[in-house]
Amino acid sequence: MSQIKKEKPIVLVALGGHAFMQRQEKGTVEVHERNAAVICQKLMTLIERQYRLVVTHGNGPQVGNLLLLNETGDPSVPKMPLDVLVAQTEGSLGYFMLQAMLNELRRRGIKRYVTTVVTQVLVDPNDPAFKAPTKPVGPFLSQEEAERRRDTLGWNIVEDAGRGWRRLVPSPKPLKVIQRHMIRESAETGHIVIAAGGGGIPIWEKPDGQYEGTEAVIDKDLSSSMLATQIGAEIFIVLTEVPFIYTGLGTTEQREISAITAEQLQDLHDKGEFPAGSMGPKVESVIGFLNRGGKRAIVTNPDTLPHALEGRGGTHIIGGC
Repeated sequence: MSQIKKEKPIVLVALGGHAFMQRQEKGTVEVHERNAAVICQKLMTLIERQYRLVVTHGNGPQVGNLLLLNETGDPSVPKMPLDVLVAQTEGSLGYFMLQAMLNELRRRGIKRYVTTVVTQVLVDPNDPAFKAPTKPVGPFLSQEEAERRRDTLGWNIVEDAGRGWRRLVPSPKPLKVIQRHMIRESAETGHIVIAAGGGGIPIWEKPDGQYEGTEAVIDKDLSSSMLATQIGAEIFIVLTEVPFIYTGLGTTEQREISAITAEQLQDLHDKGEFPAGSMGPKVESVIGFLNRGGKRAIVTNPDTLPHALEGRGGTHIIGGC
């Protein structure tokens, strides 16, 4: 394996929730493989600069599909709880990503190892999210279909960002990534690590000190931010669908933000600039990372990433005033 220069920092890249499955796509194996290959090509700009790389990703469409299969499939097949379905998508999506990354590395003659870590994330059993589900998962549906599934399957549903109706599940706040030390040590060695897929598997600690899985989905941006802190990442990169964070998005007053402090970004967030269903969690994740001591965060899209690393694109956020 090629040696990674010691001065190169750890960079954590959080992929958008639809990185493996774009809107209107069916989610076949071929679709997942093609999209994984595309995103890995974009990430090569970090690898060729010899950064120590950790990659996280969402799983909303995939875990939603598994939930639907779980609830409408053959009744003789035992149903799996949500934490197990999250684990299954961590494994399957991690596999797509791992294989695509290895193939891209081989094409370029780069000798780096890639590993996928099925990741557990500790949550508080008393988190209010368990009494008020807020996390949309799965495909966008018509109101009629969503209400039918609510009535027949007991779903909680919500209209999501003007794009349709989706199922809601509990989304507790992440407290600690259990595998944080092995993820950091693998990255420091120079391995490319895929971790915390779908926000990680939510677990809590029972009174006797034992861990137990719980039915929930952790917001992948918030768990990515927490993991970035806990592995000592110097740069936290959130890849989304747009090249910048914008104020006045979708209006005649729309303006891109190229550079801003965490404090200034928090002020805009407090004023309601960033919707909860789109940019809001990403903004919260980078502010949290910087407030916990992180040095730099970037929000952009995959195509703009090479320019953003050179300071010529994307939104750059730093801590302090």
